[in-house]
Amino acid sequence: MGDQTKKLINEAVREGNDNFFGFLLVSAQAAGHTEAIKKLLLGKVKGIGNTWKVAAGSGNIEVIKKIWGWAEVEMTKHEIKKKMLLGTDGKGRTAWHIAAYEGKIDVVQKIWDLAKERLTTAEIKNEMLLRTYSDGMNAWHTAAYWGEVDVMQKIWELAKERLTTEEIKNEMLLRTDGEGRNVWQIAAYSRKVDVIQKIWELAKEILTTEEIKKEMFLRTYK
Repeated sequence: MGDQTKKLINEAVREGNDNFFGFLLVSAQAAGHTEAIKKLLLGKVKGIGNTWKVAAGSGNIEVIKKIWGWAEVEMTKHEIKKKMLLGTDGKGRTAWHIAAYEGKIDVVQKIWDLAKERLTTAEIKNEMLLRTYSDGMNAWHTAAYWGEVDVMQKIWELAKERLTTEEIKNEMLLRTDGEGRNVWQIAAYSRKVDVIQKIWELAKEILTTEEIKKEMFLRTYK
């Protein structure tokens, strides 16, 4: 498959044309183009992006399901883990992080459910919830920056399934990005009033009065 074909397929996925994508996938599979499909769906193609991550970023649940179904037949469990669940883009983001970045809450939940079948508890914790990108932000920070309150709430709920209270405090509320800002300061910087309110409500569950004073109101950064 040439670059132009890859671009057309990714564009169809972005536009929600599931039937067109499904037809191409079945046709290519019938023709025995397994490696070509694998490269298209999961490979790192400069300037184009792979279809798995495009589907995650565009919120296309049906394509996510189709690709996963194809992978379960054509790929090993190790490949699914390394290339689909843990594979990253140039900024260090997995498909799950891209979905969070784009505010695609249904995809965030779907990939989380798939990950629970394939990843260890430690991998879910370290590679999904706590993983930071090139800018030092994790998925929760990114959702805060872009004002995705529903995604923030979803990730918070998922984190409570897997992290201790101390880890939630240190890795979500108090962890700083590359500029030395915690999530409260990131939200303030990006002027997301509803996010500031949400973080305030969640912080009161975890932080002491002194921590709220020191880390939220008085803390300075670069």
